[in-house]
Amino acid sequence: MTAAEAPRTCDRHDGYRHEAFFYEGAEEFMAGVVPFVRAAVAADEPILVVLGAPKIAALREALGADAERVLFADMAAVGDNPARIIPAWQQFLDEHGGGVRPMRGIGEPIWAGRTAAELVECQRHEALLNIAFADPDFWLLCPYDIAALPTEVLDEARRSHPFLRDRDSAHTSGTFAGPQTLAAPFDRALPEPPADAEALTVNRGSLGEVRAVVALRAAAAGLSADRTADLVLTVNELTTNSVRHGGGYGTLRVWADAGAVVCEVRDQGRLDDPLAGRVAPSQAAEGGRGLWIANQVCDLVQIRSFADGVAVRVHQRLG
Repeated sequence: MTAAEAPRTCDRHDGYRHEAFFYEGAEEFMAGVVPFVRAAVAADEPILVVLGAPKIAALREALGADAERVLFADMAAVGDNPARIIPAWQQFLDEHGGGVRPMRGIGEPIWAGRTAAELVECQRHEALLNIAFADPDFWLLCPYDIAALPTEVLDEARRSHPFLRDRDSAHTSGTFAGPQTLAAPFDRALPEPPADAEALTVNRGSLGEVRAVVALRAAAAGLSADRTADLVLTVNELTTNSVRHGGGYGTLRVWADAGAVVCEVRDQGRLDDPLAGRVAPSQAAEGGRGLWIANQVCDLVQIRSFADGVAVRVHQRLG
């Protein structure tokens, strides 16, 4: 299929349009995204394209001079931790008149190389996009490689995107779960920690010991000094939050796993904000700073809200 044969992607949009684009191979990918970008350029709509570096290079070449009017960012950097992607989109909207003028974006957070844990958090990110950007005049196209991704991943994309597109058509999704369902507390079970995970009780008197244990376990695993300091800062914020807002105490577990140091904090608190950790807290906010810091300095953050409390698991890779 050539770009000229692709289904129309240049219709004007009104409000937020979150669309999954299913493609197979480089030719179909380019046939879908090139007209989308050119339409934005022609309409003088700001557009940010967040893809892997090889796709950015190919798209720049295909666009020619139009590429100078497009903002590009490498998804490997922006979305290494998927929870950082929504703040990046929000920054783009804030800096280019979001809410006042139509804007577009292309973002591909899910690819075949994602780990199982990363994939779940990417899917949660895709669901939360419907909550984060319900109002701006913003058209966000999310490519999915049907040749490389499992059927269950594509099915989940149909549930998290109200609009779908493939090489033949563009239409609404019959299985879109709806913003209310997607904003519900996320309670998917986490894998059990290994038997050798170190466990500590968290309370007001143990915060110093908590920091020391995390530092020792991280150093023993080979984590660098700077990244150890970031991990200690994160766990200190999370455990302090347990003392202040999670019933006065909690549990910390620390272990090494698959080239990373993992720390999990559980307490009896509640988490009602689905975007917690993805929106910078205001200076006046009483909470939320710990989750924001965790997402800024850690490689992966998994937040779960269960009937009996909250679990936050952070990963810091050794590399």
